[in-house]
Amino acid sequence: MNTQEKYPEFIQHACACSPFIQRLLMSDERLLAELQSGIEQPYLVSDMHAYLSTHEIDDEVILKRALRKLRQRVMLRVITRNLNGKAGLQEVMQAMSDLAEVTVNVALRFIHSLLAQQYGEPIGESGQPQSLIVIGMGKLGGFELNVSSDIDLIFAFEEDGETNGTSFGKPALSNHEFFTRVAKKLIAAIDEITEDGFVFRVDMRLRPYGSEGPLACSLTMLEEYYQNQGREWERYAWIKGRVIAGPAQQVSDLLRPFVFRKYMDYGAFASMRDLKVQIQRDVNKRDMHDNIKLGRGGIREIEFIAQVFQLIRGGQDVSLQIRPTLSVLALLKEKNLLPAETVNALNQAYVFLRDLEHRLQYQEDQQTQTLPTTEEGQKRIALAMNCNDWTELRSQIDGHRTIVDNHFTEVFSDPKDVQAEDVQVAEIWQGTVNDEEAIVRISALGYVDPAETLRRLHSLHQSARYKQLPELSRQRFDALMPLVIALSAKEADPDIALMRVSDLLESICRRASYLALLAEYPAALNLVIKLTTASPWLAQYLTQHPVLLDELLDTQNLYAVPDFNSMREELKRRLADVQGDVERQMDVMRHFKHAAVFRFVAKDVAGELPLQTLSDYLSALANLILDMTIETIWPTLRGKHRDTPKFAVIGYGKLGGKELGYASDLDIIFLYDDPAENAAEIYARFGQRINNWLNSLTAAGMLYETDLQLRPDGASGLLVSSVEAFREYQHHKAWVWEHQAITRANFSAGDVDIGQAFEQIRYDVITQSRDLNSLKVSVVDMRHRMLANHVFAAGVFDLKQSEGGIIDLEFMVQFLVLAHAHQYPELTENIGNIALLMRLAELGIIEKEEASRVVSAYLAFRKLQHASRLQGHSKAQVALSLVQDHADAVKSVWNKLMA
Repeated sequence: MNTQEKYPEFIQHACACSPFIQRLLMSDERLLAELQSGIEQPYLVSDMHAYLSTHEIDDEVILKRALRKLRQRVMLRVITRNLNGKAGLQEVMQAMSDLAEVTVNVALRFIHSLLAQQYGEPIGESGQPQSLIVIGMGKLGGFELNVSSDIDLIFAFEEDGETNGTSFGKPALSNHEFFTRVAKKLIAAIDEITEDGFVFRVDMRLRPYGSEGPLACSLTMLEEYYQNQGREWERYAWIKGRVIAGPAQQVSDLLRPFVFRKYMDYGAFASMRDLKVQIQRDVNKRDMHDNIKLGRGGIREIEFIAQVFQLIRGGQDVSLQIRPTLSVLALLKEKNLLPAETVNALNQAYVFLRDLEHRLQYQEDQQTQTLPTTEEGQKRIALAMNCNDWTELRSQIDGHRTIVDNHFTEVFSDPKDVQAEDVQVAEIWQGTVNDEEAIVRISALGYVDPAETLRRLHSLHQSARYKQLPELSRQRFDALMPLVIALSAKEADPDIALMRVSDLLESICRRASYLALLAEYPAALNLVIKLTTASPWLAQYLTQHPVLLDELLDTQNLYAVPDFNSMREELKRRLADVQGDVERQMDVMRHFKHAAVFRFVAKDVAGELPLQTLSDYLSALANLILDMTIETIWPTLRGKHRDTPKFAVIGYGKLGGKELGYASDLDIIFLYDDPAENAAEIYARFGQRINNWLNSLTAAGMLYETDLQLRPDGASGLLVSSVEAFREYQHHKAWVWEHQAITRANFSAGDVDIGQAFEQIRYDVITQSRDLNSLKVSVVDMRHRMLANHVFAAGVFDLKQSEGGIIDLEFMVQFLVLAHAHQYPELTENIGNIALLMRLAELGIIEKEEASRVVSAYLAFRKLQHASRLQGHSKAQVALSLVQDHADAVKSVWNKLMA
């Protein structure tokens, strides 16, 4: 049987599933032949324009007829293809969205021209011609239009002004009046029911002020409305807003800040939860439980799940500013914002329910989402869904809706519903019990000093900052504090826990979104308490960068081993999203760096990250940031003469030795190798831009403090050196302490060839043959100069500066490397102090027992230094008695080597 003979069977099946299709074919015998010839192809935009071009549209009657005849043909082919498995959901939604966009644009062009002939062209205050801007909302905006859907539109125009009709002896209209008339005629062209039917029902209720508002308004009015009166449900609606006719960019720029907030907007959970409650109340009132769009587990719940993450994160992550629901869900899975199995289930449910929705509408070309109640209707819809009977279909429907409802409940569950509120604790915070009773209750919770704890709570409750909070923020704060009191009581030191987390909450309470985050995620609040209790430095870090609270929600990623290649690609993507906006790029990089550090410190505080590994991570992060800084700044550098800079950043000190700590600055120098005539000037400007980029304090904080004094000639030297000048300086002008410093230097970022050239210079310098006595005198002299600048109290040991401390140990290693590398080139490897000490012992330069004792001392000093930093101490000092043996071990080797 050939393909032609199969067509009647397809059409018979379509007619059995859709009485509307049967009536349509009977109404015009030409449709059958057109359907048979085109059944294997989707109805494309080009096909729609080709069909309309066969009509001589010179009045509104012909316009309306042509548009409606086009709709008949599109509907006929799309429905028949879909029912016979030749087209999936995506084709159906795309074809209907294309049909709406094509018909609106064709009608608008004709009507604008028609009215311009009567009144002249509308001219804006800028003197430029104006056109009507048509914004498609809802499913039209998201390219997800139903086969029998209405289209939600908003009309706008760029500028006030008037038509230029008077110049041609015609009456003039204000732009507002002109576009209002255009809009009315456009609605009639699309919506009006004629003998040929309609194109789309048009719904204008989403415009500013709803049905009471002007039909078309200027962009100035649009902006003023949404800035001052825009409501939460309008933010939700505008996620899918898309200009389908007229200039688009200005509308997008105007509405983006309204829809997508700059900060993480966790208040969206409560707003959308309230909106769902209103919808459910209406469903119950109108007995719409069998409505597969609005009822429980319906299409709207899937859309809400996708869009709440867009509202929360879209301002920070531009990639989430997309419209189609399935695309959003895929992105949420990719970003680990929803589990893969959840997204897969929601995808399957969405496709199933939208297919079902279409088949309900296929029957009579009606906008319905309600399951049939008659036996005939149930049989027809079961046939259309390829089920044996209604019972089988109903089982599938209920299965999908149950899954969707479960996931919706999981995402939107109100923490107050699942958290049994401890009334007694709440009364302590609210102050509704007397102090004596409150102290008894606080003591029973396990607090060591209940009276002081109560005093702190009273002080917070009476503070000016708390009292000046907006009502919504105060409600969220009041909801959080009882939980804070109860969770802090479970810590080993509840008094400290409550003090630190209360200080944190007080400092961030003006940002309601952060309170909403902790209210929505009690587990995140518990983790905040644990982390801040363990480290006051971390508590302060969170206070400075509260946006990092968002990192607590993904504990799998929070404690994961960092993949720096993936991190680099992620940062590159985020920077590309805000390309052209230097300030936002600086903030993006700072947020990225702070988030990475926060993930490291979370593992560190949990005892899951050895100190040496942490230093490796922090050093790798710094190198990544430096490399991306070069890539980001160079393309925008004024006067650049090549696509890729011949430029590198060399790390010294803790960066070069891969021993960075949380608060370490970056000791760096800049090198270039470029024969261009003005290279020195260009790279000096480039180096200054890089330094400013790293040092500048923005709203998102600072990337790194930098120290450039290790460059040739120090602070008086050039900011950037050529490779050749650097080589010359190191061989003929550098001081011994500069050669000490280069033993810990390493290529960090930029041009790899320059990095290799630096490594060769470093090797040549370190392997020079030196007079040991002269070397020893220089090293000891420098150490004495450093000691002269420090005075330590009796019995106090400064882990870094005191005799027998970290600097003594580092100087010993540097001395031994410079003294013996000409004989043992393997000592030039930048492998860290511990590995170098062991290698020196293996080579017989120092005794193995001495090396072992010094290594133990070094590890102990660094652990104590790190612990001191986490406790927020500015100086790493301990009681001498605590480290006496270690200090003696270091001094013993020092005296032996340097005597």
